Amino acid sequence: MTAISIDRPGGPEVLTPMELPLPVPGPGEVLIRVAAAGINAPDLGQRRGSYNPPPGASPLPGLEVSGEIVGTGERVVALCNGGGYAEFVCVPRGQVLPLPAGWSFAAGATLPETFFTVQQTLVMRAELAAGMQVLIHGAAGGIGGTAIQVCRLFGANPIAVVSSPAKADYVRTLGATDVIDHSTEDFVARARELTGGRGVDRILDMVGGDYLPRNIEASARGGHIIQIASLDGRKSEISAGAMVMKWLTLSGSTLRPQDSAAKAAIAQSLRETVWPALADGRIRPPRIRATPLANAARAHAAMEQRENFGKIVLVTAFGAAHPDNSIENL
Repeated sequence: MTAISIDRPGGPEVLTPMELPLPVPGPGEVLIRVAAAGINAPDLGQRRGSYNPPPGASPLPGLEVSGEIVGTGERVVALCNGGGYAEFVCVPRGQVLPLPAGWSFAAGATLPETFFTVQQTLVMRAELAAGMQVLIHGAAGGIGGTAIQVCRLFGANPIAVVSSPAKADYVRTLGATDVIDHSTEDFVARARELTGGRGVDRILDMVGGDYLPRNIEASARGGHIIQIASLDGRKSEISAGAMVMKWLTLSGSTLRPQDSAAKAAIAQSLRETVWPALADGRIRPPRIRATPLANAARAHAAMEQRENFGKIVLVTAFGAAHPDNSIENL
């Protein structure tokens, strides 16, 4: 099979197509013939050498795929433990969910990494509930766009933070209640204004750095700040007193190192609460740009551009045999 390897830590050019033997499923695993693989920020971190695979995981990149289970033909999407940038991948059965009715393989490949992340952090851990005001940083990206739609599904009000008018237009199509362009507005002041001075109940952030003390300012009493990454890279200086006085919760999470049992529990929660909304149209696919598997380097370069929004997927030869005219070519 063709797979994409990482020759050495570096830029997109270190992603190299190579021929490898088909993987062999272990106990409790299924072999998936991959149609499409989604690209996510952890893939970029792995390529750069700043987010290494946990022990026992595949050294190949790729954390989400769509395709068919070999031997049964079931159309599925799956959260991978690595190795998704390939024509075949083995995945624990508990991390596999059905391809939603009406969704193409390309659209399905955008689901697992983002929905598992949002479900585990915002829904299961931070107890998202109807009526909450939720501030979402990076709202035009994969996780941000997912969080907007999940908030609407649960009856919460998503306030999207973006960096350009084009991204603002996009997040409105996903259902953002309000939009803050942080390139021209102070997100703290604007969030407090939108909530009548009360502040927001939940914040989903992947920036870190000086955003964290500002997120504390933007929070309502009893709020919960969810840190899913620290893309800024700098240390955050916060006031313990402000945390105490506002009764705040700050939680951090990474998905990939969690064991298969934990990921299976997230999958079951998604199956019960979110998957019906994918099939009946309450949750819609994001903006998708696609390119062949061999163009992984080009796809990573595109994802690193500031103007990028939505999701980028890699399509295998098997996936290309199932065309979808609703996606853009990268």
